[in-house]
Amino acid sequence: MRLALVHARYQLLETIRIPVAVFGSAFFPAVSMLFFVVPFAGDDPTGATYATAAMVTFAVMSANIFQYGVGVAEDRAQPWNPYTRTLPAGPAPRFAGRVLAGLTLTLLSLLPVVVIAALLTDARISPGEFGLAVAAVALISVPFTLLGLAIGYALPSKAAIVVAQVVFFPLAFGGGLLSAPGSAPAFVETIAPYLPTRGAVELMWAAVGPWHPAPLSVAMLGVWIVVLAALAGWAYRRDEGRRFH
Repeated sequence: MRLALVHARYQLLETIRIPVAVFGSAFFPAVSMLFFVVPFAGDDPTGATYATAAMVTFAVMSANIFQYGVGVAEDRAQPWNPYTRTLPAGPAPRFAGRVLAGLTLTLLSLLPVVVIAALLTDARISPGEFGLAVAAVALISVPFTLLGLAIGYALPSKAAIVVAQVVFFPLAFGGGLLSAPGSAPAFVETIAPYLPTRGAVELMWAAVGPWHPAPLSVAMLGVWIVVLAALAGWAYRRDEGRRFH
């Protein structure tokens, strides 16, 4: 655990030294709140609460896909990363440290969304719902962390940036993150339950209000976690095999 904290501190310091990296993951969710949620649902307590939960999911997805997808790919191109992978401690402390740092940066990226919701909308949640929302954030980070790791270990940095962007927006739109619950276009409602973003946002909606997640969406979220874990593991082993054997 001590080694994991050392790696997490290293990752955080490396990221914070380039403030735009932290700013970027919070920018799109905050702008979406200002341009879409505040003017259209800001004076509706229920609508604003659910819309804020959707933007939190949006921020979690953005932070993790780009943090891990682009960050891991860039690290692989640096001489320090291959060296640390030859050390006898094994990969576990590096993975744990990266996840701890990623979760910290994810929570930081959520702050603008929460502040905008509190100051400029009528969104309201109880202390208990807030606690459930924090737990839901940790849970829904898992599939997007795994997706980012799979991209980062499978692709060079220039390709990882493109793939992360190409994957991000279809997942956000197709999962219904940009629409109120039940009001997305028909084709989005058809495909949404099969995407990890839908299961994630439904868990967030359930945390902040009387929403009952669809069993299919939750089940598919579990399937995606298993598939993405296998894909990330394969990408890591493939990269290690190419570089160290």
